[in-house]
Amino acid sequence: MIGIVLALAAVFVLFEGDIPVAEVDAKYINSASQFLLTEDGARIHYRDQGNQYGLPLVLVHGAMASLHTWEPWVEILGDDYRLITLDLPAHGLTGAVPAGSYGGDAFTATIDSVADAAGLDEFVLGGNSMGGGATWGYALAHPERVRAMILVDSVAPAESEGAVEQPEANGPVAFSLLRQDWFRAIARYLDPAPLIKQGLLSAYNNSPVVTPALVDRYYQLIMREGTRAAILGRVDSMGETAPTPADLGVLSQPTLILWGEQDAVIPVSTATRLEAILPNTTTVIYPQLGHIPMEEAPELTASDVRRFLDSLEGSH
Repeated sequence: MIGIVLALAAVFVLFEGDIPVAEVDAKYINSASQFLLTEDGARIHYRDQGNQYGLPLVLVHGAMASLHTWEPWVEILGDDYRLITLDLPAHGLTGAVPAGSYGGDAFTATIDSVADAAGLDEFVLGGNSMGGGATWGYALAHPERVRAMILVDSVAPAESEGAVEQPEANGPVAFSLLRQDWFRAIARYLDPAPLIKQGLLSAYNNSPVVTPALVDRYYQLIMREGTRAAILGRVDSMGETAPTPADLGVLSQPTLILWGEQDAVIPVSTATRLEAILPNTTTVIYPQLGHIPMEEAPELTASDVRRFLDSLEGSH
């Protein structure tokens, strides 16, 4: 009873309404933005940028993030490679979808639809955090389309069974709270501003890239009408499929594993686990970086990606 009273009090004190879809979209759509209408009525936001004749690279963001997280790589690698980024259901300008499906199967279907819309037969697929799980999940479902994988501070099978990534003690508080039933019952009504700022500073290892503009972007996209409820739908549907480490052992594609050693969301030891599971890996560890290395040190990480992609083209 006390818990119910406290939850109601929190809603009363911290309530914040959604931001209208049109208002958020007007701010974050740009000239590269495209929208794909799927058969089940979802409107998927994606961007197809860079060298349209280059090796195609499809990139998938992590939990609570959006395709904007890949823009530094797009700018650096776009002269040579074709980079396709997308907002998964419950994220970015895709947001809530009519079917209410936000688990791994929905992510696989979304990636597949975007790849089809872009006219891709085979491509390199990469992802950060939850997007890393979406990457190897897609490769398991469609191995013939995935030429290689890039896993950036990715979930591994054991971690992906839970609703959210399992953070370190100094990790984002929001991920811990989302595992609590009482918090999920009220989260769609609360102003997440304090949690967002703390979570970003933790995930980005207190990097100077965590500017007011970046915090505002995360806040406004999460507050976009329907997205908070969709995030909770994602929490409830994660684990609908639960691949095991043995399942990933069939993925023989060349795989680049990039990791920030100071990751407070998914420990660097997970990189070693993925190395042991996947048969064809190259691993790079960045001693000073956190959970979002492609934004924390874009030039450094992009140079390792370029080296990896060049090796693929040389062996084709």
